[in-house]
Amino acid sequence: MPNPYSRIFKAPGAKGFAAAGFIARLPVAMATIGTVAMLSQTHGEYWLAGAVSATFALTNAFVAPQISRLVDRHGQYPVLIPATALSVFAFALLIVAARYGWPSWTLFVSALLAASMPSMPAMVRARWTELYRGTPELNTAFAFESVADELVYVAGSSLAVGLSVSLFPEAGPLASTLFLAVGSTAFILQRSTEPKVQPAVANHGHSAARLPAVQIITFALVAIGTLFGTAEVTVIAMTKEFGQPAAATFVLGGYALGSLIVGLVFGMLKLRMPLSRQFAIAIAVAAATTLPLLFVSNVPMLAVALFASGVSISPTFITAFSLIERLVPPAKLTEGITWVMTGIGIGMAVGSFTSGWVIDEFGAGSGFWVSVVAGAVALLAAVLGQPLLSIGSCQCRAEPRAA
Repeated sequence: MPNPYSRIFKAPGAKGFAAAGFIARLPVAMATIGTVAMLSQTHGEYWLAGAVSATFALTNAFVAPQISRLVDRHGQYPVLIPATALSVFAFALLIVAARYGWPSWTLFVSALLAASMPSMPAMVRARWTELYRGTPELNTAFAFESVADELVYVAGSSLAVGLSVSLFPEAGPLASTLFLAVGSTAFILQRSTEPKVQPAVANHGHSAARLPAVQIITFALVAIGTLFGTAEVTVIAMTKEFGQPAAATFVLGGYALGSLIVGLVFGMLKLRMPLSRQFAIAIAVAAATTLPLLFVSNVPMLAVALFASGVSISPTFITAFSLIERLVPPAKLTEGITWVMTGIGIGMAVGSFTSGWVIDEFGAGSGFWVSVVAGAVALLAAVLGQPLLSIGSCQCRAEPRAA
């Protein structure tokens, strides 16, 4: 059987923008954890490191969709250049401020300006959509992107912390900034695959966030993102409680591996089931696999249970982005994708904070109760939202064009 992944790269320019996009999205995983690793060493205050990192992450969660909205209106080239340049400058300013002990307010200002970093995963998916809209290859491309996201989160976080700890405190953020500058430049200059700006529609002035489908999918993926944040914090706490703190890296790696393997396989399938139902089933599996996590009593059990919990993640993402592609007007596609990516990031922050509080209050093993609740919330959203996620009943694509 021919490899479906080789087919998607036969389109002219596909290899180039996919490679550049992979490098440009590494800062998505490196920036926040790299900032914490840097400032905790240069200033010796974890609260400050966490506050500056959170300032960047939360601001970017709301700024990135606005940048993507401008991209939908004016194109990637004219918008990404100034947004990326400002972000690169601000990250460089943050590194210098940390290096030379500038006042704390300069760290926060730098973090705020750095939040202009565009959502590169959304930009890459928009290019795949331009190439393969309405074809089976688009599902395969989205599967490839989900696997790429997994690799970025696993490799990026480890690289940022490893560089800052082993070389010098600023090494992680410096590498992240260089990846952003080089990868984004290489991506932006590839004009041949840039999506065309779609003609204006009647409600073009409205944000994609006002579309019910975007709201449902984003809300569901906030809950799914909560599973990620909870897993990271709870695994660290439980492996420490089991007397094997170093095992946390391998356990979390297995979590990502489960998602990666199933994502590759899922992308090769040609399922006839409606996308909305696939989305609900994937989330149902995610919710069900949180329950065994409540009963683990050692590191091997934790590793197996978390690996099983990871198998539903990629199918959830693949079907979510496929639904966005089908249900969001082309003129708002990049913004729609970015809101979904933002939901995942917000969920991770919620999961980290909530599970940390639960662990402090009730013990390490109690952290996974946050996963159980989040899984149930995600499932409820997916099930109740079925009528609005049904492609046959949605008229999102049929908006009248402006004269």
